[in-house]
Amino acid sequence: MSGTSSPGPAPDMLELAALLCSRVCHDLISPVGAIVNGLEVLDDDPKPEDREFALDLIRKSAKTASARLQFCRLAFGAAGSSGAQIDLGDAQTMARGHIEDGKCAITWNLPRLLLPKNRVKLLLNMLVVAQHTIPRGGMLTIDPIGEGETMSFRITATGHNARLPQNIAELLNATSPNTVDAHAVQPHYTRLLAEACGLKVTLALDGDKVIIAAS
Repeated sequence: MSGTSSPGPAPDMLELAALLCSRVCHDLISPVGAIVNGLEVLDDDPKPEDREFALDLIRKSAKTASARLQFCRLAFGAAGSSGAQIDLGDAQTMARGHIEDGKCAITWNLPRLLLPKNRVKLLLNMLVVAQHTIPRGGMLTIDPIGEGETMSFRITATGHNARLPQNIAELLNATSPNTVDAHAVQPHYTRLLAEACGLKVTLALDGDKVIIAAS
């Protein structure tokens, strides 16, 4: 049997909404599950050291869940009315809270200004794509392309074993032969955001770095 699947249809609006909801649930299930586990430990009337461990787990997991919710609200949600603008300073705060975890860090070289919401959503989704290229962690460096309201972005991912995840570049360019599913919806959504901004996203390996750019 060939390993190549036949072309699948792009998701309609309802399916896209369902897939994005699945993506958000996937991001939240781990920290929320850890909170539940910590509460179960407390319910068992544990020893003082186990109680402190459970409370620490709940604190850290609640903080992670909150950061992921705030990021997802900006990256995937409506984020204000049509034509709204978003402060890049707020986007930086959301991005650091979601992505910086002791393994991955961000160098943010963008000025603080208001940009149309779809451009900021595009940036945040590009960051998620870039994070997937350094599975062992590393640095994501964000630089502007152009200036003002037409600014776009270049993200350079550096880290041990930086690589191009399977099918991601094809999904960004709408050339993937696979049906878009919950695992593929995020790069697919990134492409839709780029198109809404009149841009195209490229993902390429450059020596030991991966560069994702919108232009």
